Amino acid sequence: MPFRPLLSSAIIAAAAVIAANPAQSQDAVEQFFRGKTVNISVGSSAGGGYDTYARLLARHFGKHIPGQPAIVVQNMPGAGSNKAASYIYSVAPKDGTAIGAIFPGAILQPLLSDIAVQHEPNKFIYLGSANSDVYHCFVRSDAPTRSFRDALEREVILGASNQGGTTRDLPAMMNNLAGAKFRIVTGYAGSKEIGLAVERSEVHGACGIGWTGFTTIYPHWFKKKLVTMTLQLSTKGHAELNAMKVPLATEFARTKEDRQAMELVLSQGVFGRPFVLPPGVPQERADALRKAFVAAMTDPALIADAKKANLDIEAMSGSDLQSLIASLYALPASTVEKAKQSLIYKSVR
Repeated sequence: MPFRPLLSSAIIAAAAVIAANPAQSQDAVEQFFRGKTVNISVGSSAGGGYDTYARLLARHFGKHIPGQPAIVVQNMPGAGSNKAASYIYSVAPKDGTAIGAIFPGAILQPLLSDIAVQHEPNKFIYLGSANSDVYHCFVRSDAPTRSFRDALEREVILGASNQGGTTRDLPAMMNNLAGAKFRIVTGYAGSKEIGLAVERSEVHGACGIGWTGFTTIYPHWFKKKLVTMTLQLSTKGHAELNAMKVPLATEFARTKEDRQAMELVLSQGVFGRPFVLPPGVPQERADALRKAFVAAMTDPALIADAKKANLDIEAMSGSDLQSLIASLYALPASTVEKAKQSLIYKSVR
C-alpha cells in the first residue's frame, strides 16, 4: 500500500515528460528556423517547369514551417540536375536550410546508368513531390514528321538537356525500345532554352517536357498552331492529351520485356517534381519540413495560384515518396538492366 502513491506519482511524472517532449521538440524547431533563410536549389534554369513549381512552393512554404523562415529560390542548372543533386547531397548545410528541386532522372540515374554521380538517392530525405507529371513529345508544325509513327521512319532532331534529364533519356528510350529515329542534341540548360531552340528552328522539337503548365509557358504556340503533340511518355496519360488522341509510349513497345523496361523508366513521372533534403538533417526538422510541405501543397492560396498558372497539383508526401524510391531500387536485376540499356543513346543512322 505505501508504494502505491509513489508508483502513481512516477507514472504521472513519466506521462508528463512524454507529453512535454513533442512540445519541446516543436519549440526547438521553431527556435532554429526563426530568422533563418531556407534555400531551394533548382536543378534547371529560371523560367522552366521545375523552376516554376519551386517558386510556387516558395511563396507559400515559409508560413507553414515553425519559425516562418524566409524562402529563397536559386537556380543551379547542369548535368540533368545532377549538379544540384550533388550539391544538396555533399555540400549544402545539413541543418534543414537547404532543399533541392531536382529532376526525377537524377533520382533514377544511379539505378539506370553506369555513369558515376556524387549522390546516393536512397540517402536523400524526401520532402515530397508537387505533382505527377506526364511527359510528352512535340514537334514544330513544319517538321519532317507529324506523328510519332512518322518518327519510326524519318529522322527528327530534338533538343535536350543532358544524360539524367528526361529530355535526353526518354527519347533515347524510345529509340531503343520502339525504334524511333530521334537525333538528340544535348547541352541546353533547361526547358526554357529548349523552347527557344525550337522557336529558332535549331531543332524540330523535344521529348520529355512535362505537359503541366506547358500551354501556359508557350500559349502562342497553340494559338498559332506552331507545334503538334506526338506522344505521351506515360503509362496512363493526361486527360487533355488523351482527349487530343495523343498515343501512349507503351503502345509502341516491341516486346513484353520492352514494355516492362519502359514502365520502369516512365515511373519517374509519378514523382514529377521531387524536393529533397540532404542526408543528416535532424529528424525533428525533417519531420517539420515534410509536414509543412504537405500543408503548403494543400493550402487554398497555393492551389489558387497554381490554378491561375495552369499548374497541376497532385502532391505526394515525403514518406510515400521515400518508400517508392526504395521499392524501385529493389526491382529485379533483369528489369533494371533492360531499362538501363534502353537509355544508352546511339546516333541515328
